[in-house]
Amino acid sequence: QMRAKITMFTCECVTGRELINFHLYLMQGCDASVLLATNPGGGRTERVAPPNNPSLRGFEVIDAAKAALERSCPRTVSCADILAFAARDSITLTGNVVYSVPAGRRDGSISREEDANNNLPPPTFTAQQLIDRFKNKTLTAEEMVLLSGAHTVGRSFCSSFVDRIWNGNTPIVDAGLSPSYAAQLRVLCPSNTSQATAPIDPGSPNVLDNNYYKLLPRGMGLFFSDNQLRVDGNLNVLVNRFAGNETLWKERFATAMVNMGRIQVQTGNCGQVRLNCNVVNPMSSSVSLAGSVEDDGLAATS
Repeated sequence: QMRAKITMFTCECVTGRELINFHLYLMQGCDASVLLATNPGGGRTERVAPPNNPSLRGFEVIDAAKAALERSCPRTVSCADILAFAARDSITLTGNVVYSVPAGRRDGSISREEDANNNLPPPTFTAQQLIDRFKNKTLTAEEMVLLSGAHTVGRSFCSSFVDRIWNGNTPIVDAGLSPSYAAQLRVLCPSNTSQATAPIDPGSPNVLDNNYYKLLPRGMGLFFSDNQLRVDGNLNVLVNRFAGNETLWKERFATAMVNMGRIQVQTGNCGQVRLNCNVVNPMSSSVSLAGSVEDDGLAATS
């Protein structure tokens, strides 16, 4: 019943193309800290950090799902779990990939802008920087390549790659870009643009498939970091493997998503179950999660 309510809102309130961005929230730690609009002690939150703002969308989906769940089963489902379920459902909507995720996460009470800046890999990272950043989150190099495949869905602000196609007002072509692709991007992204966007995967931007990996050898990785996956020999082996086998990629991608959903979770007596995903509970509120948990603190899959 809980999943049905969340799925209903992911379908009605926002497209899967937009909701797929929620996989990035998980990289910052699965305590829904990115949903907090304010901090009890003041200071800027993850939500307004440059890697997240204005790229992340779909907050209204989480708010709507939370409101529905509070009406039917109050003080039970955390915002962190809703976020993980929403990421799963966006993947199902866009790629017809069905998998289960553990439940039992609790919500954090602190959200710092610097945490987003320090945890989310920027589009300028080299292969080794990507590997190291994911390793710091207990994720392997293969899982990094797998999760990068989510770039097959959605759009990016031109500012994330404009220095690959423009030097001021002078057209340039980054060494990792196809000249024809760079020309297409310059049409979408004039040199003086600030809010224009481009599809990350121009072939199938609304479908979760393995086209991302097929584009990389053709010099059509939108970000510098995308191109790094084919520049590094070991990573390029994985790129070619997933380009040739979409079923394999989807299976392993789902597993990697589950593993990412275990990053820095709060369970048991840690954290809280927020009544409103945008703010922490008042000190007087005491909210517990029901149900047994497994050894890692997360409940059986849902």
